[in-house]
Amino acid sequence: MLDELILELKQKDVHLYLQDGKLRCKAPPSILNSELKSTLQNYRAELTSYLSEVQQHNQKSYPIHAISRNSYCPLSFAQQRLWTLAQFNPCSVAYNIPSALRLIGHLDIGILERSLNEIVCRHEVLRTTFDMHDGQPVQVIAPVLELDIAVADLSQLSGDQRKNEVDRYLREKACRSFDLATGPLVRAMLLSLGISVSSGHAEHVLLFSMHHIISDGWSTGVLVREFVALYEAFRAGQSSPLPELTIQYADYAAWQREWLQDERLIQQLDYWKQQLAGTPAVLELPTDRSRPAVQSYQGADYRFTISKNITAQLNALSQQQGVTLFMTLLTAFNILLSRYSNQHDICVGTPVANRNRIEIEGLIGFFVNTLILRTDLSGNPAFTQLLKKVKAVCLAACRT
Repeated sequence: MLDELILELKQKDVHLYLQDGKLRCKAPPSILNSELKSTLQNYRAELTSYLSEVQQHNQKSYPIHAISRNSYCPLSFAQQRLWTLAQFNPCSVAYNIPSALRLIGHLDIGILERSLNEIVCRHEVLRTTFDMHDGQPVQVIAPVLELDIAVADLSQLSGDQRKNEVDRYLREKACRSFDLATGPLVRAMLLSLGISVSSGHAEHVLLFSMHHIISDGWSTGVLVREFVALYEAFRAGQSSPLPELTIQYADYAAWQREWLQDERLIQQLDYWKQQLAGTPAVLELPTDRSRPAVQSYQGADYRFTISKNITAQLNALSQQQGVTLFMTLLTAFNILLSRYSNQHDICVGTPVANRNRIEIEGLIGFFVNTLILRTDLSGNPAFTQLLKKVKAVCLAACRT
């Protein structure tokens, strides 16, 4: 059951780690509810023992060391994947990561700029671009980069006009492409909204935009936490409270290249070649429009809420069957896709955070991996039978 719990926590972006031998947890506020806290408390001893063994094994067997910067730094496998895609469509904005941070209260713009540029100085990956050397893509790390933070004053606009302008700036920044060769691959802009009628305080919106090749969702959280810590320290006349980073993303990329080779690489390649052999070229969903000849990424999302009653029943079913809630929902999703497409071979891609080492939890960088979970629905199996298949597929994919 411990394996299933750890997998479910990973799917929910819940990160467990040890600090001075004690179990600690980082999770989105919406996820860290009383139910999750109770579960962690019940499994505290088992999780602490598991993380201790993993930590000792990793540190003894495969430590990540700082590499020399006298030569070109290789790309991580995830970066190479995105770099290759960018060569086909260099103007694509599909891998932009936009975010916005609302700031309420008096804001010192000088300290804001100093805080952001301290983060850029602190994390090499934010100063990184990508070039070719001897026919291979490489990381090029600039020694210095100063972000130019533009400020737009929207305080004189009416409420509706101000909201429309904020939305326009959000779309504009999200849809502005990056040049991987010239950079910079991170941008920031500040929108001044004036004094809020509801709060009586000054309000600003800080817009961030980063290319996925240097960042991921976890990294956005790291950036925001470090920004808050630095801004508060600098405003109080103090120096940076953040501990010095012992390794950088480029060190991780070099370590990954060295670690994943020989028998490990062959083992993983063999598994995925076997797992993905003969996969269907496309899922024939009965959409209202024909599939375009060229992928446009002009998708949309539909959001809905599952009631507390149904959620409780799903959790109860998952516990009875010894699976995670993710596995139960994936099983239902597979059935839905199979019914709509009239196909029995269903492949679903799902991202995993891939932050499985304590050394990299505080780094900004691109660690996310996408796992393809393939399920065979032929023979119209019962739901519980299919659930067992999905469980086996999920565990095997995450362990490989």
